[in-house]
Amino acid sequence: MTARLDILGLSKAYGAQPVLVGLDLAVAAGRVAAVRGASGTGKSTLLQCVGLLDRPDAGVIRLDGEDLAALGPGARAAARARRIGFVFQAYHLLPEFTGRENILMAARAAGLPPGPARERAAMLIARLGLDGKADRPPHTLSGGERQRVAVCRALLNRPALLLADEPTGNLDPATASQVLDAFLALARDDGAAVVLVTHDPTVAARADERWDLRDGRLHPQGPVAPGAGQP
Repeated sequence: MTARLDILGLSKAYGAQPVLVGLDLAVAAGRVAAVRGASGTGKSTLLQCVGLLDRPDAGVIRLDGEDLAALGPGARAAARARRIGFVFQAYHLLPEFTGRENILMAARAAGLPPGPARERAAMLIARLGLDGKADRPPHTLSGGERQRVAVCRALLNRPALLLADEPTGNLDPATASQVLDAFLALARDDGAAVVLVTHDPTVAARADERWDLRDGRLHPQGPVAPGAGQP
């Protein structure tokens, strides 16, 4: 499943403090947009609104022509489960389940058939180098292994939109590079539109386009060097 993301006039304030002010962004299927910005500029708020975890005050969030921001609660929950994948810096794995079970939770939440989900999970586990480790509980895994589990979970349902919030922020440089390589390669293979927020210029340089979030709006950061957006 592939789709284009179009964000138009997105605004969000907390009390009297504006965070996003008429923000626009377009990301084609199979493309990666990196958003950088100082702490507190609204990077996480942007992902929470686009990922339907929070409601914007105004604006359109269009995925394959459908305005997700206008959906009612039930439809928002269904879209979030079936069409959007998340990778968080803090992993957000359920400690009482194994890595594989955490991955398969994505299919259960979306109401997808278990057989194909298990096959897809096995493929992702192999691609992310988790063979022999996916059936352990999260607390027995390293940080890099837990983030690989989180990446598998985000990719399990082949979402049209992938959102990543500082996905390598807790990892050492070598592990961060390996996780990012796998994540971006699989996302591009699936034709997902990807929005990645990061403070790390090395991570941002791997994207197809780069933006700086300032004063509630996105400012282009110039063209990416040839080949920099590819693994």
